Amino acid sequence: MSKSIRHLMARPAPELAPDTPSSTPSTTSPPLPAGNPPSPRRTAAARSFGAAWQAQEQARAAADAERDGSVVELDPEICDPSAIADRVPDTTDAAFDAFVEQIRQEGQRSPALVRPKPGEPGRYEIAYGRRRHRAARLLGRPLRAIVRPLSDTELIIAQGSENLARADLSYIERAHFARNMVQAGVARDVIAKAMGLQASHLSSLLTVADAIPAPVLATIGPAPRIGRPNWLTLADRIKAAAPERIDEALAAPNLAGKTSDERFAAVLAALTTTPKAAGRPRAETLKDAKGLKFARVERSTAGVRVTTDEASEPGFGDYLAGRLPELLAAYRAGKA
Repeated sequence: MSKSIRHLMARPAPELAPDTPSSTPSTTSPPLPAGNPPSPRRTAAARSFGAAWQAQEQARAAADAERDGSVVELDPEICDPSAIADRVPDTTDAAFDAFVEQIRQEGQRSPALVRPKPGEPGRYEIAYGRRRHRAARLLGRPLRAIVRPLSDTELIIAQGSENLARADLSYIERAHFARNMVQAGVARDVIAKAMGLQASHLSSLLTVADAIPAPVLATIGPAPRIGRPNWLTLADRIKAAAPERIDEALAAPNLAGKTSDERFAAVLAALTTTPKAAGRPRAETLKDAKGLKFARVERSTAGVRVTTDEASEPGFGDYLAGRLPELLAAYRAGKA
């Protein structure tokens, strides 16, 4: 967590001067806090260290807030998630089930961060702590939270800083978060600051997010073990596949009960496998009592084709064509 966000969480809410009229806090984005951009080539060890440091700083800031008495208990029904989603829903998330059980037994260890919701007195908007909020609703417990009057930019940076410290946010969820911010009209420099990214890395995330249609993402879910190369491969398969083939892959019955990673693998396999070529029409040669060929019948899913042999039975084709209305009437009468 950045120094500015830690300070933001720990500071008391500002008080209005006696001669200052009461007003709703502005949500206009202030200038971004100064700071050096992250290195574009952080090693895995550096990223791990950075995430651990941020988690430690967040815990320390939360402890400070707890001592200051600024942690409150809120009815989860009056708390709304940030308008910019960073999670991809997954009904098979066993980790969330374990998270809920942990809160059931041990209570909510760290508070969420919320702000009074602009334009809706008595309601709050969650900067981070969506899973804690969801767990509180399921358990019928209050949400422990720090309330701060955050601007729109401060809300986004706090949400992004929290994401950096979470190991369970998958690659596609980060890409999804970045794209949602772009679609909400957030400036790219603010997004990069919120996510701790260089502009090139942000563009890479957005490229993947834009290449995966919403129905595909909704079906697969967060896929925690799937990284950028595999998502790019899936994007290529989607681009090359016919829409009906994509729909068929997403509706496959074998997806039921699979984990998110397994659903990814199944959809990728369905779009990678070459479709079976349409079978050749079944053909039958018709012969008379003497063994002479007089017609050929070809059956396919599109219909039946009859070709008469004019060499062995001249005029039969015209005769057959002239009798077709009569044959159709007899056929229909037989079905009545």
